[in-house]
Formats: sequence, structure tokens, C-alpha cells
Amino acid sequence: KNLLDNNIKMSSKSSKKEKNEAIIEISLDKEEKKDPFVKSTGLTHEEAHDLLLIHGRNELPEKKVPKWYIFVSQLWQPMPIMIWIAAIVELAIENFIDMAILLFIQFANASIGYYEITKAGDAVAALKKSLQAKATVKRDGKFIEIDAALLVPGDLVLLGSGGAIPADCRTHDNQIDVDQAALTGESLPVTMYPGDSCKMGSTVVRGETEATVEYTGAETFFGKTASLLQQTTEYSNFQKILISIVIVLVVISSVLCSIVLIYLCTVTTFKEALSFVVVLMVASIPIAIEIVTTTTLALGSKELSHHGAIVTRLAAIEDMAGMSILCSDKTGTLTLNKMVIQEETPCYVPEQNQKTLLRYAAMATRWNEPPKDALDTLTLTAVDLSSLDDVEQLDYMPFDPIVKRTEGTVRDNTTGKTFKTTKGAPNVILSLITHNHKSVQEQVNRDITSYGLRGIRTLAVAKTNDNNDWELLGLLTFLDPPRPDTKQTIEDAVKYGVVVKMITGDHLLIARETARVLGMGDFICSAEGLPLLDPITKTKPKDLSKNFGDQCLSADGFAQVFPEHKFLIVECLRELGYKIGMTGDGVNDAPALKRADVGIAVQGATDAARAAADIVLTEPGLSTIVHGIIISRCIFARIRNFLIYRIAATLQLLCFFFIAVFWFKPIDYMPTGWETNPNFPDSQEWPPFFHMPVLMLMLITLLNDGTLIAIGYDNVEPCKTPAKWNRYVLFSISGVLATVALISSLLLLGLLLSSWETNSLFQQWGLGGMSYGQITTAIYLKVSVSDFLTLFSSRTGGDFFWSIRPATILILAGGLALSASTIIACTWPASYPDGIYALGLARRTPVALAVYVW
Repeated sequence: KNLLDNNIKMSSKSSKKEKNEAIIEISLDKEEKKDPFVKSTGLTHEEAHDLLLIHGRNELPEKKVPKWYIFVSQLWQPMPIMIWIAAIVELAIENFIDMAILLFIQFANASIGYYEITKAGDAVAALKKSLQAKATVKRDGKFIEIDAALLVPGDLVLLGSGGAIPADCRTHDNQIDVDQAALTGESLPVTMYPGDSCKMGSTVVRGETEATVEYTGAETFFGKTASLLQQTTEYSNFQKILISIVIVLVVISSVLCSIVLIYLCTVTTFKEALSFVVVLMVASIPIAIEIVTTTTLALGSKELSHHGAIVTRLAAIEDMAGMSILCSDKTGTLTLNKMVIQEETPCYVPEQNQKTLLRYAAMATRWNEPPKDALDTLTLTAVDLSSLDDVEQLDYMPFDPIVKRTEGTVRDNTTGKTFKTTKGAPNVILSLITHNHKSVQEQVNRDITSYGLRGIRTLAVAKTNDNNDWELLGLLTFLDPPRPDTKQTIEDAVKYGVVVKMITGDHLLIARETARVLGMGDFICSAEGLPLLDPITKTKPKDLSKNFGDQCLSADGFAQVFPEHKFLIVECLRELGYKIGMTGDGVNDAPALKRADVGIAVQGATDAARAAADIVLTEPGLSTIVHGIIISRCIFARIRNFLIYRIAATLQLLCFFFIAVFWFKPIDYMPTGWETNPNFPDSQEWPPFFHMPVLMLMLITLLNDGTLIAIGYDNVEPCKTPAKWNRYVLFSISGVLATVALISSLLLLGLLLSSWETNSLFQQWGLGGMSYGQITTAIYLKVSVSDFLTLFSSRTGGDFFWSIRPATILILAGGLALSASTIIACTWPASYPDGIYALGLARRTPVALAVYVW
């Protein structure tokens, strides 16, 4: 009641958002204060099977978008809406044929988009199956790892640091820290005490405990409120680029078409002028731009999957192409994360040796359960487990990235003595030692330095004596060697302009030796002097990049850092304007993975790291990242080439008709006395301005844009430096290409219209006396051919168009579009679409006119 009263008072002064948060907090509190629960001791497989039939799988009801809705949604995008408007205008002025053509184009584009989206969605769904969450559960008296979807109420599960909470659970004896940001928006971890309720969708960031599953699937708190927890959709950098390009083209098209409409109203009827201008605007706007770019990204995602990388955010491919700094965790990322015990074992207490140190170290683990991390694996695989048969564990403190040690309280049943053992980082264990601390510390530091210079790591082992004081027993030495491909991967990354920085919590000397072996540089700094989050507000320091930018940029790596250091290093480099990639595998890497432009979780990463990452690696090593850099830059090049082509094609089409309408008046080119001239082929007067039938304009759009999806398979050369968008360069190159095509089109139109003039060029070539129907069809062929051939110039950047061989599928697609356009132009029957005379080029002399157009 007091809590409710306080929140009512608070809500009277708060915003609507704050009220909702208060209600959520009350509901969580009320749920946790209910009847006491009974701790589970585990289920049998038969009990679990029966409960699974009752409660169903532990999965949230997935809202699947019906495929018919995907198709319909393709008809209501910004570009299709313009086609609908144009079709309505054609209907209003009773141009039913033109309206039908526009509707055909509309549904053709929607069908292509539907096919590509559903194909990409099915591929991503199949790939993400490998990312399904796992849970450690006690069945038939043994802890086993199963698919989290098979959990049922009453199961006994293990919750550990770095793991996602698989269902709504009640904790048992130990306390843990839980990140509930996905549920409440609270950025700080919440401490859960024995008996507290942990919600599905949150993540353990510190500690370890057993827990009883209370609710699963739709009955969880997350399941009941899933609709309220959806993240808002934000435009990626790539989407912003596309939107800005489309806006520029729409503005240019609108301005030029408006001027044309005003002029045409002075020379023809408003109905005819409006019909032509509306269709010209539709033809000039890049309708297929989103389909082609999305398809290219989807194909790149599929290609990355072949190299062991699952893309969870499609726009991350474009971000990876521009990545200039790759921050990498060391253990498990640059190295194998497979510790190898060394023979040298320095001991500081008499009668201790490697065998006894391993035994005491094993007592600081849960030796009867599967190992939880690499150090537990190292210890339990090397120790003689039978020597622990007479030892009983009374209490256990698991490892977390803050404390950096584990601790076990045990009783030796052979002696009846109870004592504590611990293993962990030497500097942490030394802080526990009180007796003869200085001399022990000096010897330990000498040993650590000696081993560190050789790249050998140390694990300190200590136990309490009869006076309950800690004694340092000795150091276990081991080596975590670099992965075989790491050095080559780093060299390859540098070749492509990506700087690799090591960011690790490991000892400074070990980090330096690892960096030396891998050729990463020798300027490895410690965490001393690095920025920290505000202890109260947990916000980053002011002027972060100004005060720490030079330090973060110049260093080859950082050692002995904490999670917030990693986060702030990434944030500092981003503030400097660099696109940052971050690789990691542990829960301590998750904040930096989330903050980076490209977060990459390596193989075997924790659930927290995978949830925060944009790309999840399914194969060991970092070589996949170099493949990803190359593939992403190839994708970037393909999309850039297409955009250059599409902008050039739009500018060519718009400017050609804009100039042709004002400059070329076909009626003025008719020969004198054409009515009585027996050689003049046309029976009607030529129009007062040059324009093209709607059907021809739509054919250009359909054939060219429809076949351009093949650009996703094109051969390109990845750039050697991080890729960046430069809209001024895009429009400049496009403008040059458009100008070349525009001049040749205007030149051809002028030659065709003047073919009846004495001594004209076509008269001299023996091609004089053109029918206006041939002129119309010849210009259709010219615009169509120059449109598509512009692609082959735009795809090679600053090199000649033959410098990079096009992909076979692109050559076939180009051949299909060009052949179809040529055949249509040659065989077009004599007709008057939209009142414009059109005649196939091969239906009247000169039959070789198509060759001259080419």
C-alpha cells in the first residue's frame, strides 16, 4: 500500500512515460511478493515431457507477417504511390491503355520485390536457427544442456554470468546481477537475491545460481508484454543515403516536369500535356532502387554465411565496408582460448607441487558439473578428479569479470577440516594475502614478469590456513597460443586499411608479448589514465574525444581494462569520426559490441555477446572478418555502381525530353508540300513537340530495371581503403555519364528529324526520308540502349569499362534487355499509341537503321 501511495504521488507530477514505468515496477513487485515457492530439485525426462504437452514450448508467440501482406505492402511504398497517382490521372483523362500499362508495371515491380524479400527472409530464418538459446537444466539427476525451448515450469536450471535467462525463474541460494534493460530500460544491472524472480529476456552479468523455472513461453512477463517491448525502427546510414538520393531526383524531376507541363499547355491540350508529363515523371524516378539494393545486400548476407558469418542486421554489411578500426578482445578471439599447462609451477609454500596446486584449484570450481569457462576446463582436465572424492563443497563463488576469481568453501572428510580455496588473477589473489605480504608480492611479481615476457600466463591458487588467513600456494603456468590464422588475418586487415587494436583485461606484459608475436605493434597501454563512466549517473565524460582521443587513437592496444573501458574506448573512437568494429566473446564485451558500428561475436560467444552483436561468427578465428571486409566492400561497390547508373539514367531521360520538347519541334522539320510529295510516307502531320508513347517509356523501365537485379552478382574490385559515401562524387560521375548519353541522343534526334533536308548527313549516307514512326522507334531504341550500356561504364569507377570483366549473369541480363529492346524496335507494328505514330525500324527502308542507332 505504501509503495502504491508513493507511486500515485509520483505519477501526479510525472509524464505519461514515467507513469507507465511506475505501473510496470508495481506489477513486477506484486508478482514477486506472491506465495512462497518450492525449490525444484530437478525433473525426470518423463515429467518434463508431460509438462511440455501441457504448457507448450518455451517460445514467444511469433508474429509472422503473412506473405500476402508482404506483397500488398509493396504496393504502398513511396515509389509505388507515385505510380498509383499517375494511373489515377490517366484514368481521369480516360487514357485507359496508359493506365493499364502503369498498373502492369506496378504489379511487376511488386512481384519482383515480393520474391526477393521472401527469399531473403527465408534464408535469414534458416541461418538464425543456429543461434537458438541453450539452457543448462537438471534432468534425471544430471545437469545437461538442452534447447531452451524445451524448458517447462518446475525445471531446475543453472544461471551463470554471460548467459541469457531462458524463462521466468526464482533464484535459489546465491545472489546474481541481472541486466533488465530489454524489459525496463534500466541501464544498470539489478541485484537478485535468493527467492527473487528473474524475467525471461534479461541477462546475467555477474554471479551464478541455481533457479526454478516458474513460467515459460507466452506466460512469462516478457511474453505478456512483448508487444510493448518492440524497439523503434531507425533508419540506417545506408537508408538515409538512399532517401537523400531519391529526394534529389524527385525534386529535379518535379521541377523539370512542371516547366514542361506549363510549356506544353501552350502548344497542345492540357489533357495530352498532363498525360505525357505524368508518365515522364514516373519513368524518370528510380522505382527499382530499393529492390535492387535490398537484393544486393541479401545476396551479400548469404555469401557471408558461406564463410561462417550470420548477419543479424542487414545494414551492418554497409557499415563493415566503411570500418576503419577493428577493436578486438584477445582471449578467445585473437587466441585459441585453449589453455595449455606448462611444466613450470612456482610454489611459495613448502610441500606444494603442480599436483597439489591443481587439486586446490579444482576445489574452487564445481568439479561435479560441466566446466563453465576456459580456466575451469584447464583445471578440471588436468587434475586427478578421484583425489576429490573425500572433499565436500559447502559454498561456491563463481567467476565474474569484476572480481576476477572463483572461490570454494570445502570440507576434507578425511581430516574433518573446513577451509576456503580460490583461484584467479595473481594481483587479485595477492590482495587477499595479509601474512608476509610484501616479500611474497615481490617474488610473485618477478615470476609473473618473467613468464609474461615469454607470453606465458599465470593462475594464482590460494587457501585459508588454520587461522582462516589466506596463503598463496603458488602459480599454475599456462599458455593461450594465438590462433594459427590470426597473424595473417591482421596483416590482411591492414592491407585493406583497417587498423586492429587489442583491448583485453589480461596482464599488460602478456598483452604486449601477444601483440609482438602477432605483429600488432608494441605500444600497448594499461587502463591507467583511461576514462570511466560517472559513478552516479553512469554517463560518459564530457569532451571524451577531445581529452582522450589522441590516447585511444595512437595506442596499439590496451590491457587490464574493465568493461566500461572497452565501451568508452569504442565511443571515443566513434566520436572522432571513425567507423568502429568490435569483436568479442564474453559478457564483458557486450556493451562495447552494442556500441560499435559493427559488433562481431566470435564462435562460442556468450548469449549476451551474441545478442549485442550485428554479426555472429560460426567458425573459429578472425579470417572470416577479412572475408567479411572484402565481401562488404564488393557489395558497397555494386550498390555504388548501380546508384551511379540509376542517377545517370534518370538525368539522361529527364534532360533529353526537357530539351527535346523545347528545342525540337517535329512539325518544323516536315518537307514543304508533304501532302503532295509521293515519296513522303506519312499521311498525318508531325506533332508540335517530340514525345514518346507511354508504352515505350514503361518498356525502358521494365526491361532495364528488371534485369538490373543481376548487378548483385557482378564482378567488382573491393577498394583497398574503407568505403565512404560521397554524394557529390556520385552525382558528378552520373552527370558526366548522363551528358555523354544525352548529347548522343539529342544528336541522333536532330539527324533523324532533318533526314528530309537536302545535303543532310543522313541524305549523304543514303538514309534520307525517314517516317516519323521510325524516328519515334529509333529514339526509343537509342534511349533504351544507352541507358543500359551506361551501367557498363559506371561499374568500373575511374577505369575503362573493359578493365573489369562483368559477371556472366550480368552479361546475360544485359544481352536479354538489349536484344529485347532491339527486336521490339525493329518489329514494332505500324500504330498510333497515345496518338503518336510508331513503326518498326525493319518495316521500312532503310532496314539497317537499327545498326546506325547502335
